[in-house]
Order: sequence, then C-alpha cells, then structure tokens
Amino acid sequence: MKLLGFNFNKINIEKFSENMGELKINTNIDISDINKVQIDTIKTKEEFLGIKFNYVVNYEPNIAKIEFSGNILISLDLKVAKEILKKWEDKKIPDDFRILLFNLVMKKSAVKALEFEDEMNLPYHLPFPTLKNPEKD
Repeated sequence: MKLLGFNFNKINIEKFSENMGELKINTNIDISDINKVQIDTIKTKEEFLGIKFNYVVNYEPNIAKIEFSGNILISLDLKVAKEILKKWEDKKIPDDFRILLFNLVMKKSAVKALEFEDEMNLPYHLPFPTLKNPEKD
C-alpha cells in the first residue's frame, strides 16, 4: 500500500461542559466509503482507491466531542484492490487492510486531536509519558 494523499474535509470541536467529574473518553474510527479512483495522468499497474473516514473522540457524559472527516488516496496491487472492493460491497474490510487503515487514520488524526484538546483545555485522549522522581518511588 502506498499513501498518495490524506486530507481532512471536516473538523468539529465542541465543549459542552466544564464538569470533568465522571469523565469517560471514547475514540471511534469509521470507514464510510471505499471506491476505485481513476487517475489518467499516472500510468501504473496498480489500482487507486479513495477512502472516506470519520474519527471521533467523545468525552462522556456530554462534556465534549472532537470530530474529523477526511479522505485518503492509496495505490495497491490490482489483485489486493479487487479483493478489498469485493468485500466492501458487503461493507466489510479485510482484517490486514483494516488494521493498516485504522493505524493511518489514528496516526494522522490523534495528533490533530491532541492539539485541539490542548486549545480547548480538555484532558488528552491518549496517555502522555511522564517522568517520576526515582527517589520517591
């Protein structure tokens, strides 16, 4: 798999409450579409796929929500691309490809989410490494 493009087309951050009492943070990734993309200017024996995704960080109960939607453009071996498109007809994704795709979406989206969490004074949805004094342990 070769990554040719990754972009966000929607970013939405809302903070509904300052009360962080019983905070639960949930993260969700959803693939909403996978389709074949025709690019006439590039001559290759690979297939191009366009993928639409949503990445949501939800702060419960009703504290805040961060949403990203975007597009990914990749090139794949013809055989692999055909298998993915065939499975997608039933809204399924082969496990190996799904893991690669989710890791890519998380890598790109989590960094942006951390930036906005800092701006909105929200707890980070990913744990940060911390230093401790070894003398106090």
